[in-house]
Amino acid sequence: MSIAIRDVREHELDSVLALNNAAGPAILPLDAAKLRQLFESAEYFRVAERDGTLAGFLIGFGSTASHESSNFDWFGQRYPDFFYIDRVVVASRRRGGGVGRALYADVQSYAELRYPEMACEVFLQTGTDHALLFHGSFGFREVGQHVMPGHELRGAMLMKPLCSFAWVRETYGDALPDESWLAHPRIQPQAHRATGTRA
Repeated sequence: MSIAIRDVREHELDSVLALNNAAGPAILPLDAAKLRQLFESAEYFRVAERDGTLAGFLIGFGSTASHESSNFDWFGQRYPDFFYIDRVVVASRRRGGGVGRALYADVQSYAELRYPEMACEVFLQTGTDHALLFHGSFGFREVGQHVMPGHELRGAMLMKPLCSFAWVRETYGDALPDESWLAHPRIQPQAHRATGTRA
């Protein structure tokens, strides 16, 4: 019954798409082309596997990424350096079983070595209270609200400070140690940084 978190594989994109589009009102639907674009550009795209089946996924971008999202832009206009969670989805049959927390623990362990804060949004509509509660219990706090053009969805814009970042930056500067557990195959070498400045 353990949960394994690992990088997504290209042949799993159809399953990821189905999972995303069955998620309900808290997640915007995707088409195959948009998911392919996310697969090719995301700094972080990992899945949760439980009992041999896909149980969830999380996609994220660093603040200097070229990412088309009005929510991402909202954070970029206000914060100099952050890691943005574009979307997190847990299969309905797996909700409440620790999959979301496992994904968030993994993404935080990645982000806190490279960014001072983590950002995301939760849509403020019926059926999303569980998402607000989840993020609040994980240390996120609302820093504003934003209405997405074209969707007219109001989002609570959430931030979480990553307290380990300052120590990592002071200790290692721009270069993390060459350790296999720190490597992340999805990102380019210049994104492996522990500075507090934007490129």
